[in-house]
Amino acid sequence: MASQELQIPKHVAFIMDGNGRWAKKRFMPRTYGHRKGVKALKRTIRALDELGVEYATFYAFSTENWKRPADEVTELMKIFDEQLDGLVQYENENIRLRFIGDRDGLPQTLRDKMKHYEELSENRTGLTVIIAINYGGHDELCRAAKKMLLSAKDGFISESDITPELYKSFLDTGDMPNVDLMIRTGGEIRISNFLLWQIAYAELYFCDTLWPDFGKSELIKAVTEYSRRDRRFGRIK
Repeated sequence: MASQELQIPKHVAFIMDGNGRWAKKRFMPRTYGHRKGVKALKRTIRALDELGVEYATFYAFSTENWKRPADEVTELMKIFDEQLDGLVQYENENIRLRFIGDRDGLPQTLRDKMKHYEELSENRTGLTVIIAINYGGHDELCRAAKKMLLSAKDGFISESDITPELYKSFLDTGDMPNVDLMIRTGGEIRISNFLLWQIAYAELYFCDTLWPDFGKSELIKAVTEYSRRDRRFGRIK
């Protein structure tokens, strides 16, 4: 399929799987794979921007990842803190940075830096990069329900107001479009509690490529496959 025939999804989501296995194959610690994964993230952001994708969400750290060895979790938090500086230096690409997930569970220094870069980039009009950190789909749905209950308690909404559109507005991604294409690398075929509401009608794409090896060519393969899909959203064509 020629590049001009590609149907470019508005919102692409990524489960960046395979960093640890990539490192293990090279007899290196898992944290080495995570650092190489950051390079793949930056490559992919640039490729998405070039394609004209408007939103991209990356699953960086799940609510379940706290169960990993303490030294790996510590190193991951260190990597996040260090690499945020680089993610917003795409001045020419006009990248806007957002974060989703439960920030209360994160180190205060990291939370402060996240807020700083969101505010710094909020007026940019290019690709919106959403980093899901301390994020879980179940947790997001519960937090949204709590916010809705508080709003009802304060008299802002009533039972008759509750619709899917209203509920969506209470999600972390309430002001963003739902996902069109979800890509998971690393060969696993599951969604791992990621964006459960937002991927309801997404096209799912799974590949064996380990995340540190992912880049523009693999992205084009995924978007090419997406372009072949017949998206009906329950309708008959």
